[in-house]
Amino acid sequence: MVATLPKMPTDGATKPRRTRGRPDPVDVHVGSRVRLRRTLLGMSQEKLGEALGLTFQQVQKYERGANRIGASRLHQIARVLDVPVTYFYDEMQAAAAAHAGLPGAAGLAESQAGFELDPLTKRETLELVRAYYRITNPKVRRRVFDLTKSLADSESET
Repeated sequence: MVATLPKMPTDGATKPRRTRGRPDPVDVHVGSRVRLRRTLLGMSQEKLGEALGLTFQQVQKYERGANRIGASRLHQIARVLDVPVTYFYDEMQAAAAAHAGLPGAAGLAESQAGFELDPLTKRETLELVRAYYRITNPKVRRRVFDLTKSLADSESET
């Protein structure tokens, strides 16, 4: 006996229907994790594309979730970015719930909006961290760390 999978709803074409023309939330999440890791490494879309044999425009589409990343391509991206494939699915509970139509999906838009506002995903933060770790003298790096903390503390007191 051969089990058959249920057919995906279509809009009359061969592609699965998207929610109101928007990319699938899982694809958006995976793409955002590709962008986050690439940026953390200080790698341009062009450099990632070259390593994968793609154009930077294709990398852009992957990062926006406009194009779905296949399993073999995701494995290739994981090797180039030096992370396990599971990295791209980290923190995806809300996206998975929305994709499957499960409870908890209602907060997906809020969690995606929160991701965009998260200071850890901003370019400024990533550049600051990279610059900090380029300071080779541990004593100087510690002083910069202490200075940053004291400035932040003085801001919160006012």
